[in-house]
Amino acid sequence: MSDKENKIRQPTVSGLFYSANTSELKRSVETYLHNVSLPKNIVDENIKAVIVPHAGFVYSGQTAAYVYKAIKSKKYDAVVIVGPSHRKYFRGISLFPGDAYRTPLGEVAINKELRNELADGDEQIIISDDGHVEEHSIEVQLPFLQLIYGDFQFVPVIMGDQSRVFVEKLARKLEKVLYHKNVLLIASTDLSHYYPYETAVDIDKRAIDSVARYDNEELMERLEQREVEACGGGPMVAVMQSSKLLGCQTSSVLHYCNSGDVSGDKSAVVGYLAASMS
Repeated sequence: MSDKENKIRQPTVSGLFYSANTSELKRSVETYLHNVSLPKNIVDENIKAVIVPHAGFVYSGQTAAYVYKAIKSKKYDAVVIVGPSHRKYFRGISLFPGDAYRTPLGEVAINKELRNELADGDEQIIISDDGHVEEHSIEVQLPFLQLIYGDFQFVPVIMGDQSRVFVEKLARKLEKVLYHKNVLLIASTDLSHYYPYETAVDIDKRAIDSVARYDNEELMERLEQREVEACGGGPMVAVMQSSKLLGCQTSSVLHYCNSGDVSGDKSAVVGYLAASMS
């Protein structure tokens, strides 16, 4: 079938955030994963949810690899990726209405049954293109998942509004739909943006402390009070909250860095966190 018969979301940051060349992309992801060494207790954990950055691979790819190395040997029936809407505000939560997302590594099918369950009975969690067409926060996770899992299905979720009411709504819906299901939850977010290096580290430490303590309520309050920053703060809190409701008891910070650690330019940096919940 053609793309018109099957609605395929085309990559929008291929060649910008990661290589558009299939071989080069595969090689870069493999290298990031190879460079990660994790303690055995993390590898052995029953990880149900993760927090992953979503910048260009040259900046955040190595941090993201800590999460994907941790879940590489795990088996899930589907993946739900929750990301923010960087380019468009809309009051609600959007699930992609099409058949698949495409990257240079191929197509990733949408799990339509799971998507429909998440949208069922809620006027503010809807099946819509809103936020998906140009958004990168979900797209950049897929090459890692494609490399470690090959053929898998997922549901892309975009939060057009990250205020508390929508965070709690999504967390409760994820609990309701995913209870007794073997599904991986991914929150896609970067941390503070464009502060000098030391200021960024200080701001990010507050967010990381809340994640390490598995305190989603504190993190939500800190976001509301602007004590911390995260472009995907809503997805991060929603995934933390829902993973608790789904039985997770511990949160582990796997890695943190910022763009200054990579580029050497520490005048205005962006923070990246990798964490897991089990």
